[in-house]
Amino acid sequence: MMTSQNRIKRGRVHRWMGAIRMACFCALTTTGLVLAEPAPSVEEIVTATDRVAYYLAKDGRAQVRMTITDDQGRAQRRRFTILRSDDEPRGGSGDSFIGNQKYYVYISQPADLRQSVFMVWKHLERDDDRWLYLPALDLVKRIAAGDKRTSFLGSHYCYEDISGRHLVADTHELSEVNETYYVLKNTPKDPDTVEFSYYKMWVHKQSFIPVLVEFYDRQGEKYRTYEALKVETVDDYPTVVKSRMTDLATGGHTVLEFSRVVYNLGLPDEIFTERYLRKAPRRYLR
Repeated sequence: MMTSQNRIKRGRVHRWMGAIRMACFCALTTTGLVLAEPAPSVEEIVTATDRVAYYLAKDGRAQVRMTITDDQGRAQRRRFTILRSDDEPRGGSGDSFIGNQKYYVYISQPADLRQSVFMVWKHLERDDDRWLYLPALDLVKRIAAGDKRTSFLGSHYCYEDISGRHLVADTHELSEVNETYYVLKNTPKDPDTVEFSYYKMWVHKQSFIPVLVEFYDRQGEKYRTYEALKVETVDDYPTVVKSRMTDLATGGHTVLEFSRVVYNLGLPDEIFTERYLRKAPRRYLR
């Protein structure tokens, strides 16, 4: 039979064990609150997405194969090389940031477009400068700011798709979050300058790669989609190496396949000048 003294001792043990369990629970709860990372803001998501899409490393080069398919299944093919350089130096960490950029696109196929060059100086605080060199006419043509939404090389991509749309051109809203994606709704601040009323973007939560973009017309109908079809890690950078743009209105689409992707080449700034529109920097195009 349990004595009163034993009952008192057992009661103390239960109280001590209860106190210990409560202390452990509080410690775990507190630790979880400390270790849990806060959800990024809309601005942080949009900035990270733009960085991954257009600002990997300090510069880069890629060989690109473009296949344009119309609604009848007929295909046209293009080949070109993209050189990209950011104007401003990196910090000590080597991480990229969003700033002014320059693009040089040298076309090697088909024969009637061979040696044509498309060049962009991308500015954050004003409209981009864009040039197109046509060797058959030995003509350097300035592309007006209003033409950035026109077709790039006859494809379903427009000029702005290649060099990127300015973040400040749109208002950004986080419309959905699930286990895999942040879903953003982006609405142009000046709707008269574009053909869409808004576009939705599915951003992968781990890599911040935009894997799907849907464009909606002024009637709210989806008419154009972008898809990241294949991603590889190149020099520790997650890189889209295959993508597709589809025109839902016509049924045609264009696929871009990227190969021989290289980062941090140390591209000289003089490449991105009018002189090299006529004289291609072949050393850096190989």
